Amino acid sequence: MENWVLLRKGADFQHISEKFHISPRVASLIRNRDVIGDDAIEKYLNGTIADLYDGMLMKDMDKAVAVLGEKIKENAKIRIIGDYDIDGIQSTYILLEGFRMLGADVDSDIPDRMKDGYGLNRNLIDRALEADVDTIITCDNGIAAAEEIAYAKSMGMTIVVTDHHEVPYTEIGAGRRYILPEADAVVDPKQEDCTYPFKGLCGAAVAYKLVEALMEAMGKDAEDADYLMENVAIATIGDVMDLVDENRIFVKQGLDMLKRTENLGLKALMECTGVNVDKLSPYHIGFVIGPCMNASGRLDTAKRALELLEAKKVAEADLLAGDLKALNDSRKDMTAQAVEEAFIQVENSELKDADVLVVYLPECHESLAGIVAGRIREKYYRPVFVLTKGAEGLKGSGRSIETWHMYEGLNRVKHLLSKFGGHKMAAGLSMSEENLEQFRKEINEKSGITPEDLNEKIAIDMQLPFECVNEKFIGELAVLEPFGKGNARPVFAERQVQVESARILGKNKNVLKLQVKDLHGTRMDAMYYGDVNTFVEYVREKFGDIACECLLRGHGHGIVMAFTYYPDINEYQGVRTPQIVIQNYK
Repeated sequence: MENWVLLRKGADFQHISEKFHISPRVASLIRNRDVIGDDAIEKYLNGTIADLYDGMLMKDMDKAVAVLGEKIKENAKIRIIGDYDIDGIQSTYILLEGFRMLGADVDSDIPDRMKDGYGLNRNLIDRALEADVDTIITCDNGIAAAEEIAYAKSMGMTIVVTDHHEVPYTEIGAGRRYILPEADAVVDPKQEDCTYPFKGLCGAAVAYKLVEALMEAMGKDAEDADYLMENVAIATIGDVMDLVDENRIFVKQGLDMLKRTENLGLKALMECTGVNVDKLSPYHIGFVIGPCMNASGRLDTAKRALELLEAKKVAEADLLAGDLKALNDSRKDMTAQAVEEAFIQVENSELKDADVLVVYLPECHESLAGIVAGRIREKYYRPVFVLTKGAEGLKGSGRSIETWHMYEGLNRVKHLLSKFGGHKMAAGLSMSEENLEQFRKEINEKSGITPEDLNEKIAIDMQLPFECVNEKFIGELAVLEPFGKGNARPVFAERQVQVESARILGKNKNVLKLQVKDLHGTRMDAMYYGDVNTFVEYVREKFGDIACECLLRGHGHGIVMAFTYYPDINEYQGVRTPQIVIQNYK
């Protein structure tokens, strides 16, 4: 069940409107995003690179800079070990570029999802030892690799960890004992005693901060690394970080840079996937470019996506971009099949009565488990784990809901797990197959989830009559962009809306176009891009077969609904018409 809640957060909207030259309505929307006080509003609206925090404020950044500065001067062989997802790929590229600018003897390695699994492991360390590597720098991983780092240190290696994941811990009475790897430096803002002002960075942002700090320490102009902000933006969106504080600046600046990027690989990928560069938005990163990059690590090797970023010739970039798109197309088909199988399993079992869904798909490619978990979560609004059959036991991924911290939930049942890691909204795990049923039982018994937690909360910014949906207002909303997690697109609502007609559009019949009229008599086109069949069945159940059929023939009568929506402009043959895009209905 959805719980629609109208936000009523107070402030002096007239003062904010006059001071920042925005409308009182937009001032209200900013307050609803918990941006409070003139300084915070100024940063939200006009934040620039100059407002980013000094990376030296991070715990151990001074140690990392000192150690790595010496290694670069000594011409020691340095290897960067990243991860196989979009954040890990971008982090690896950022560090490679930064260290090359500093003249380091540097190369990289990225684990194979199937052979190596997540993060630093003995296999990767042994490969580095065979190549006479002196120093390993991790990025987007390492914080949970205490044993592996102890092994590398015993072999005489220097290890610097850069990460953004939660620090592993054990429960001690009412408190926690955090387990940090014994590396030469550990740079991760999630450390309890790290005083860095913002904890929500992705791995690529932490890597970027290290490059900046190193360049300044070694007498180089840190602004020479500014172009890497586009990679930070890709990683921030792709790893679903909250678009607040520094992340908002990174994404805002990075998207602008991407529109005129000189990176041949990114240019080729945007061209290959049909992205309109002039209208580039977080959507294109999250749902077009990002999945292509992730597909390389899922179905092949993430090193192919890294090769794309490093391409020096147009022909090479075009070929690699085409390969990644093809891999992603294949991934989509495999995902659709696994999602359908998962839905059948949930619907035909006791699983759907559980607070935490644990779905076992032995034949599913393990790299798709997280995507499938996300789709199941969307349908049932439950935390979900999808487990697959690996070479040694079960491997899987989880996706959570806002009210349940997935990493902490896993920590309560860690005695059943071989390995796990992650954060509030997502996690990875492995276990022995014989522990599956016990895991399913205990993760639910110890979840602490209440019925209220499972009612999805739809936060509505304001009730807005259709007469207010005009080009001027839609233009004003642009100051709130970029939208994404933590800075959601505004949600407006209107009740007592008459639905006068409905047409199903698209070659896959997956778009609904409605004509609607509010209580004040204002008519407007409305688009719905959700599950069209479910929408039609809802109308049929609530208003009857005849009313539903009449509506679909363009003669709706007596169908009155409530909608949440956001306003948009439909542009067709040079004519711009305001419309609404429906998000929720009842």
